[in-house]
Amino acid sequence: MDPASYLSGQLLIALPAIGDPRFERAVALIFAHDAEHAMGLILNHPLRGLALGEVFEQLSIPCPEARRTEGVLLGGPVQTERGFVLHSDDFQAADGATLRTPAGLACTPTREALEAMSRDDGTPRRSRLALGYAGWGPGQLEQELRRNVWLTCPADEAIVFETPPEEIWTASLGRLGVDPSFLTADAGEA
Repeated sequence: MDPASYLSGQLLIALPAIGDPRFERAVALIFAHDAEHAMGLILNHPLRGLALGEVFEQLSIPCPEARRTEGVLLGGPVQTERGFVLHSDDFQAADGATLRTPAGLACTPTREALEAMSRDDGTPRRSRLALGYAGWGPGQLEQELRRNVWLTCPADEAIVFETPPEEIWTASLGRLGVDPSFLTADAGEA
C-alpha cells in the first residue's frame, strides 16, 4: 500500500456486510496505520453500566463532579482491560506515548492522560475514555477494504466529541452522502 494512502486520521465506517458482531455499525478512528499494522478506537460502542467516575475511583484518581456520569467507550476487542484516552491534540504525554492524527485528534494510553482528564484544567481541551482498541495485522485492514466492508472519511472533532455515540454511524455515513436505509449486508467487488 502506498504510504500516502494510509488511513491515520480517518474514520472507518462498518457496512452491514462486516459479518463480525464486534464491529456491527462501528465507526473507528484510525490512529496508526502502516504496512505492518493498523490501530484505532471505536467511537460509538459505549460500555453499558460503566461511568468515568467508577473507573477513576478504581484507579484512585479524583474525577470532576461534572464528568462522573460520563460514559466509557468500548474502543475495540483487543486489550479491553487497558484504557486509552481519546483527546484533542493539545496534550502530549511526557513519555511520548501520544499518537496524533492529521485531523487534530490524539490518543494516549497512559495514567498521565487520565490524570490530565481529572484536573479538568482545559488540557486536553476535549477527552473521552475508551477501554480496549481495534487492531489489524499486516494487510488485514487492506483486505477488509477490498471486501467492501468499510467506508472511510476524514475524522473531525465534531463527530468524535459532539455527536452522541448512538448517532455517530448515521452521521458519518451522512458526511459521505450515504443513506443507511439503502445499505445491505451483500458485499461485492466492482
